[in-house]
Amino acid sequence: MSVLVDEDTRVVVQGITGGEGKFHTEQMLEYGTDVVAGAVPGKGGQEVAGVPVYDTVSRAAREEDADASVLFVPPAFAADALFEALDAPLDLVVAITEGIPTQDMSRVYRRQQETDTYLVGPNCPGVITPGEAKLGILPGNIFSGGSVGLISRSGTLTYQVVDNLTERGLGQSTAIGIGGDPIIGTDFIDALELFNADSETDAVVMCGEIGGEDEEDAAAYIDQHVDTPVVGFIAGRTAPPGKRMGHAGAIVSGSGTGTAESKINALEAAGVPVGDTPEEVADNVSDLL
Repeated sequence: MSVLVDEDTRVVVQGITGGEGKFHTEQMLEYGTDVVAGAVPGKGGQEVAGVPVYDTVSRAAREEDADASVLFVPPAFAADALFEALDAPLDLVVAITEGIPTQDMSRVYRRQQETDTYLVGPNCPGVITPGEAKLGILPGNIFSGGSVGLISRSGTLTYQVVDNLTERGLGQSTAIGIGGDPIIGTDFIDALELFNADSETDAVVMCGEIGGEDEEDAAAYIDQHVDTPVVGFIAGRTAPPGKRMGHAGAIVSGSGTGTAESKINALEAAGVPVGDTPEEVADNVSDLL
């Protein structure tokens, strides 16, 4: 099985006429994703890679029976595009865009909480169920089908861990790049809940990083609610306090939380083995399975 996306997912690409949108639409189609429409205001009636373009997400969803969208829209316009997607009859919205202002995302987050739509991202690589569908920029060739779920704040770290899993014959059920911004939609707890309910996900890899308290919160949730074995990794062990490391959310405050040490301690206290390297993460998964 899988979570969020599968071979039946029908996808709208927001921003399909732009360079990134067009390129990754072609990549998603090549992977086998059922991209059924694009949505760009004022560009209705065009086609990109054989995919019809509509002026609005709602019309695209209705006309093509779509249930998900993936967003390649510049930061200045991304919030409006997200509001449009959340108002459409979609189950899932995946926001790839990096650099959306935090104030914009706070408004989007409040709106998303009023819907039943899953929002993944922003500033994320997307979601993939190997061999069935990918929404985003993930390199499909390194993934293989299997029973290991993956949740990660970092795109690059996702690829490193997955490459090690695949080399060991440990295929993935679904991989979710939740994004590294301070305000995101689907978080670790949301994704853990999905994987824990999936009877064919036998283990979960959770890749976190410094900044915020999401990993500590997830550790408490795992301890109380998750039966599926979880393996962890935390990036940023050597990062100095007050220095942003890559992602907008990867910054350690002076509060004593948000450090790599506090996250690792919380996960280990919940019974989650934390690998020092992506290779050790794969070793830990192999030991569990």
